[in-house]
Amino acid sequence: MWTIILLVISNIFMTFAWYGHLKFKQFPLWAVILVSWLIALPEYCFQVPANRLGHETFNAAQLKTIQEVITLTIFAIFSVTYLGESLKWNYIVGFLFLAGAVFFVFHEW
Repeated sequence: MWTIILLVISNIFMTFAWYGHLKFKQFPLWAVILVSWLIALPEYCFQVPANRLGHETFNAAQLKTIQEVITLTIFAIFSVTYLGESLKWNYIVGFLFLAGAVFFVFHEW
């Protein structure tokens, strides 16, 4: 459970580091790169322990799959609430395909 919590926190920071600057296009590129880098540092402080702890329970492919699901979920919420973009039907279909990927990665064959 700690792995999931840490990955969620990590991905919140990551999403703001990667996409938060899109609302601040009036600032020079070097400034938003610097701010994004400063936001990314705490992201790594959560992501590295999440993967270290998670690797005791999950293999690397499973950890990556968990992270991608969390990333896309947080990004969908972020893009709608922070950036004011709409969540279109084809995005939802893409998320459903990702859910299928989760099944194949976690199913014992």
